[in-house]
Amino acid sequence: MTFPAGKPALTSSSQKVLEGQGAPAKDGDVLAAKVTVYNWDGKENKSPGSDYDQGKSEFVTVNPQLPKALHDALVGAKPGGRVLAVIAKDNLSPDQVTQAKQQGTDFTTSSQVLVVDVVSAAAKAAQGAATDPGVAGVKLDNPGGDKAPTLTTKTDAKAPKGLVVKTVIKGSGPAVKADQTILAHYTGKIWGTDKQFDSSWERGEPATFALNQVVKGWSQGLTGVPVGSRVLITIPPDLGYGKEGNAQGGIKGTDTLVFVVDVLAAA
Repeated sequence: MTFPAGKPALTSSSQKVLEGQGAPAKDGDVLAAKVTVYNWDGKENKSPGSDYDQGKSEFVTVNPQLPKALHDALVGAKPGGRVLAVIAKDNLSPDQVTQAKQQGTDFTTSSQVLVVDVVSAAAKAAQGAATDPGVAGVKLDNPGGDKAPTLTTKTDAKAPKGLVVKTVIKGSGPAVKADQTILAHYTGKIWGTDKQFDSSWERGEPATFALNQVVKGWSQGLTGVPVGSRVLITIPPDLGYGKEGNAQGGIKGTDTLVFVVDVLAAA
């Protein structure tokens, strides 16, 4: 990265450096991207960090709540493209300027430059022909398109004793690795009662999870699943929240958990 000589620009701006190919990003899209940050102070212009150093991508949601220059850069960006945003104090609230100064960046004399390489755009839902997971006691309706699947777990059937992972839609992406972070849409219910304790679909946006920081049923069940897949997972208590359960979610220590998970991306 080469900076112009002299003092840094203290006004925000954005530009598209490389065009890329495919559908242009719009609000609500989630992009897998590699981001490099520079502190433009007109002296050393150091980079405090880059996803290239970590060898991984990160997920960036295109959202009007982002600093305006970054939002402007990302809207219309395409996979394979590169965009650049200069973030200056005119794009930040007084609280953000104060917080940044506490963390070592003084926006009264410098600005930040973000270089974003768009790797891919995540699908809104798993796409393709769906098959019956074939788990007695569980029903799954797959309406197709970008609509949420409907999971029903009200049953008198006994829950499986071990972990069960069934592919409903097989994705065409790379297999998820155990140390990756995934972007997923999901619904979670309790076996037998049909009680729903969590749903990213109802919140209106997918969630991100580091697979090495979730319950064992998720980490074991989703490792090796191709990106783009929809899977049904039943998780016995010992691979879920254990004997303690999860009071906040209304989950007892004896409850078997049932999830339908759309693996939208991995980084």
